[in-house]
Amino acid sequence: MTAQHPLLTLLLEAADGRFPPVDGEVTVLPGLGRGLSCSVAFTGHAVVATDLPASGVLAHGANGFGGSMTPDFLRWLAGPDHVIGEVDVILAARGTPGAPKLTPRQNLDRHPRVRYARAVRTEVEVFGDERGFVILAQGLAGRRELSIELENPGAGHGRSLLTAALDLVPDGAPVFAAVSPGNARSLRAFLAAGFTPIGSESLIRPADHR
Repeated sequence: MTAQHPLLTLLLEAADGRFPPVDGEVTVLPGLGRGLSCSVAFTGHAVVATDLPASGVLAHGANGFGGSMTPDFLRWLAGPDHVIGEVDVILAARGTPGAPKLTPRQNLDRHPRVRYARAVRTEVEVFGDERGFVILAQGLAGRRELSIELENPGAGHGRSLLTAALDLVPDGAPVFAAVSPGNARSLRAFLAAGFTPIGSESLIRPADHR
């Protein structure tokens, strides 16, 4: 059995309201495998998962007060052959006890969102209905992740699709999402569906994982 990545422990604790100390420090952890690394920012504390030496992380300006998310640091972390992902808000919620109403969608393998999910995540599953579709997968550090795509935008469709998506997650089990802060409509939908912000992240991936 593969050991749990220590970043997953920190994310699960944050989802329970237990955060790293607000000390301005940075915790350096091993890389995520598959050529992936990341920078995660909590309030007053940063976590960087990378195969690069910890001394280099500190020397290039990472700290818990924003230094781990600066363009210069992320460029160094990525190097010449990796791609820097957006700086996203990390959101967490819990599965709900309702009976799942969304059905598997098996016709979306060529959709850009699904192709991206398969490139950087594992155990990818796609469900949906007339409103759009939901992707459930094992993502950053092994956490359960959820994302959505509306195909039929309408008032309240984002929130209602997310509410239905939480029925796909075991009752009470944590699930995470990463949302661009600039995508205000999506962010509002996640918040309205009961997701809580716990930090921010940027995923660094090999250039051929697009």
